[in-house]
Amino acid sequence: MDQFDVVIRGGTYFDGTGAPGRRADVGIRDGQVSAVGADLEVGESTRVVEAEGRWVMPGFVDAHTHYDAELVVAPGLTESVRHGVTTVLVGNCSISAVYSDPLDVADLFSRVEPLPREAVLAAMRKRKTWRTPAEWARALDELSLGPHVASFLGHSDVRASVMGLGRSTDDQHKPTRQEAKEIERRVEAALDARFLGVSTMTNPWDKLDGDRYRSRTLPSTHASWKEFRRISKILRRRDGVLQGVPNLNTKVDVAFYAATSTGILRKPLPVSLLSAADTVAEPWVNRIFAPIAYAVNRIGKGKFVWQHLPTTFQVWADGVDLVVFEEFGSGREALHLKEEMGRNDLLRDEAYRRWFRADFEKRFSPRVWHRDFDDARITECPEEALVGRTVGDVARERDVHPVDCFLDLVVEHGTAFRWTTVIANSRAGVANRLANTPGVTIGFSDAGAHLRNMAFYNFAVCLLDRVHRAEAAGRPFMSVEKAVHKLTGELADFYRLEPAASPSATGPTSSSSPPPGSTDRSTTTTRRRWRSSAASTAW
Repeated sequence: MDQFDVVIRGGTYFDGTGAPGRRADVGIRDGQVSAVGADLEVGESTRVVEAEGRWVMPGFVDAHTHYDAELVVAPGLTESVRHGVTTVLVGNCSISAVYSDPLDVADLFSRVEPLPREAVLAAMRKRKTWRTPAEWARALDELSLGPHVASFLGHSDVRASVMGLGRSTDDQHKPTRQEAKEIERRVEAALDARFLGVSTMTNPWDKLDGDRYRSRTLPSTHASWKEFRRISKILRRRDGVLQGVPNLNTKVDVAFYAATSTGILRKPLPVSLLSAADTVAEPWVNRIFAPIAYAVNRIGKGKFVWQHLPTTFQVWADGVDLVVFEEFGSGREALHLKEEMGRNDLLRDEAYRRWFRADFEKRFSPRVWHRDFDDARITECPEEALVGRTVGDVARERDVHPVDCFLDLVVEHGTAFRWTTVIANSRAGVANRLANTPGVTIGFSDAGAHLRNMAFYNFAVCLLDRVHRAEAAGRPFMSVEKAVHKLTGELADFYRLEPAASPSATGPTSSSSPPPGSTDRSTTTTRRRWRSSAASTAW
């Protein structure tokens, strides 16, 4: 037998299935895990990684990223890879870069996921060589990818490509019968190309960038329920997955996503929905996720899961540039203005300030942001004496209303005024319960998006760290093997990630394959030939 290229020796090995860890060596040959056992033979050229006292496990699956544009300019995706992620899912939240032309892609992505529009547009104009899902898959084959990549087709992408971005975001225009059939044909083509399924969005916060249709909501928010049902019917028939974001203002369309997943007298449809979170603004909401998942999966015989971020949801903002301001009308009005001078004129206007304050103080309006400036800590500011203080503290010192203080700081310092706040998942006990809840999966990193606002590339490490610390303190809430399963095998099974057909490599990755016969399928791709490189993730 040929000697191993790499042996990871003496670590506690978890296979990702939920089985308990065991002390074992892991042998890797030709980029594949080919043996797991005790005292594996080491050859003269074998590289040995000593893992005594460490955890050895499959690479993590990141089920919620927006790397679609970044892939073509920095395919190594090094920030995810260095945190142990070896499989990423792209095309989430109704936006992908498959069918639409470069200008439309830039307008779809740049404000929703705050990305530099000029950079997205330049990358797409220079590197977008594909117009179909099959061509997108071939384009991935040609990249030296870091992790494995699997794709959703974005509902907004396909809708805009068929109807035009303008008509697809105008409620006065519905798809013609021919256009409706073409949308369905393009969905089928994506499934033929082994896409995971379709992502959609009904949340009205997310807006278009650019000058043509700026501040219109995404194309998928204008679709009829009939259109949603027809897409769901295709996915159910073709064993696809539906990834969705409900209307976060009303939340009532959660019922649609739940109902379309059910499997009574029909095949269930896997549905993954944002987001199981313990929000500071609505601390009661965390109680609804378990009953809904139970009702759909146990009573309705469905396949429904929530996505959950297993760490504190802390965000940073440059002035008023933060997605939570899309929650209310006056915030949307400010974000609509791109130029700082025009925006400052608006923020100085007394009538606008009364509007902003009225929106801010609405007690019973649906919200994700708590709108408490005592939990808005200044992290950067030209007025250095303010750094480290809250906006609420500064308002009291200046004897002004917190809203006026905040708007004054934005006018005075623009994006140089940087602040942070916690949106969700700040209560450890609730977070532990959510992570353990049946029907709640680990995800929602938003990797590749919100580059100045949030950074959750380390979501998997955060969960394992919490599990380890709780166990060491004698207050365990989840076993290590269950945590590994939730970060690998559980996600691979739900999204039906299957190994690539050919072992021929087009570029290295930093993951490892599961051992022969393992049910873990977390290191897989969609129509990409791959071979993993040196070693599995060691802790």
